[in-house]
Amino acid sequence: MTTRRLFVQALGGTAALGALHPLAALAAEALNQVKILYGFPAGSAGDSVARRVGDKLGNSAFTKNAAVVDNRPGAGGRIALEALKTSPADGSVLAVCQASALSTYPHIYSKLNYAIGDFAPISIGAVMTHGLAVGPMVPASVKTLKDYIAWAKANPKEASYGSPGAGSTPHFLGALLGLNSGTELKHIPYRGSLPAVNDVVGGQIASSMTPAGDYLPFAKAGKLRVLATSGTTRAPYLPDVPTFAEQGFPEIVAEEWFGFITPAKTPPEVIKAANAAITTALKDPAIIEGLFSVGLVAQGSTPEEMKKSIQSEYERWGPLVKKIGFTAES
Repeated sequence: MTTRRLFVQALGGTAALGALHPLAALAAEALNQVKILYGFPAGSAGDSVARRVGDKLGNSAFTKNAAVVDNRPGAGGRIALEALKTSPADGSVLAVCQASALSTYPHIYSKLNYAIGDFAPISIGAVMTHGLAVGPMVPASVKTLKDYIAWAKANPKEASYGSPGAGSTPHFLGALLGLNSGTELKHIPYRGSLPAVNDVVGGQIASSMTPAGDYLPFAKAGKLRVLATSGTTRAPYLPDVPTFAEQGFPEIVAEEWFGFITPAKTPPEVIKAANAAITTALKDPAIIEGLFSVGLVAQGSTPEEMKKSIQSEYERWGPLVKKIGFTAES
């Protein structure tokens, strides 16, 4: 288990390592092509961040052409990060990952094949909230979170929820809901959020806990009902859906981001150029609107701000993971 002291040292050391790298001289010339790894299927929330921002990176001081997105789904996004770890540290390969892959996974995987010190933060890309939704397996009379808990207690064999993967933030939010409500909710992990949502819509499982934006087209079509979202306030794209906190579960709060990272030894000049290109793209009205349409709020940051966010989330989730009792072997 990574200690807090070593964790902070690892975060702080990435820039220093990059400063010593001989590839720093490349920062003066834009790269010809950049690849963005993403550890979940195409069409999911983070994929939208990678593709929309990647399309805007061309003709910048960072890269001459639009970035190419390379989906590497599986293992809750870890496969993509393992690939990034061994990629060239010259800015030619980035990854978009969810915050939990850096802040929560170290608490649950004793044999994680990467460490936080293997990567350097570039910029947060977009912020999302998660949500609980039910489909046709759950009676139409279930309209609130309280209703769902009552139904789940009365129907324990059917009371299941899908998530984007074991150890993901949505998995843990569902586990906390079960613990805090005294309800046995069976977790069903998927390879990404969209397969879970599709199975809710199709009636194969009762509910799902995933990024709330993944529900939007189905909620508008009346194919599922979103009962709660995980933000500190209501999601702007689902203003009629109350938060978990509003409904009596103040511990179930999570606003997770998708962010851009690169191998740790990438030169600081390259990281600076990448940050400038990414944060400029995130100010584009078309990107802001496009991300909002899939339940994401565009938000850039400095590398330092992203690093502080990772540390804060790491410290917050340690005790919660222990409360839930989940490990990679459980």
